[in-house]
Amino acid sequence: TPICPLSFSQLVYLKSVQSPDHSLSLSLALSRFRRLCPCPAKLAMTSSTARHPIFLEGENCKASWKEASAGYDQTDTHLEIMGKPVMERWETPYMHSLATVAASKGGRVLEVGFGMAIAASKIEEFDIKEHWIIECNEGVFQRLQEWAKTQPHKVVPLKGLWEDVVPRLPGEHFDGILYDTYPLSEDTWHTHQFAFIKGHAYRLLKPGGVLTYCNLTSWGELLKNEYSDIEKMFQKTQVAHLVEAGFKKENIHTTVMDLAPPGDCRYYSFPKMITPTLIK
Repeated sequence: TPICPLSFSQLVYLKSVQSPDHSLSLSLALSRFRRLCPCPAKLAMTSSTARHPIFLEGENCKASWKEASAGYDQTDTHLEIMGKPVMERWETPYMHSLATVAASKGGRVLEVGFGMAIAASKIEEFDIKEHWIIECNEGVFQRLQEWAKTQPHKVVPLKGLWEDVVPRLPGEHFDGILYDTYPLSEDTWHTHQFAFIKGHAYRLLKPGGVLTYCNLTSWGELLKNEYSDIEKMFQKTQVAHLVEAGFKKENIHTTVMDLAPPGDCRYYSFPKMITPTLIK
């Protein structure tokens, strides 16, 4: 069987797990890595593998995600963790759209997921008072801490899975929330945002506060296989959950932008993107 080529993040991972005395061999480290997550070469969106999903049936990366190496490439245009395409620089106009909504009320903003600081840097351009950011991955969190030192507004970095951090946050504390985390399992691929929104978002927002969010890894798959209209996709797969969380239908709005991803993007190929705005 031919061996798949390694991604940047895989190489970083292999280097990080080798022990100083080399008692953990490269071959053993590679074997462990490939048991954790499939080789990205097998999932790459090429003509021969376009039908392969980001997650395989039953796959779960949650237990290893926090300590897995954050694979920022040399040009800082891609972030991979455990071989998963977490974020890419082409998303910038869309991330700025989400950030604009989250910061539109000023005050205190909560951002769930830091990634490449694309949305975070845009939020800092607005007249806000505080910027709270939850990030669970160790390497990404270290980058968040360094980034926070140079920002114009108070940044509160919060380390951990949002499931562990958010329940400790006070109610009606935030004027705006941006939720954009990566799914960590096949089981929660299309639904992890609803666990946050139903369980916490409405409680955390001040009256009149605003929530925006995305799940591009899910929406990209839905728009590839089930829907050709992005607004219909949102209405059919998202709105009922948002209403169940407490948001009134008349306070749920969306805007659509044209943004074509590069042809080699594994998680999104639709030429439009949708920004939700939910008012409490």
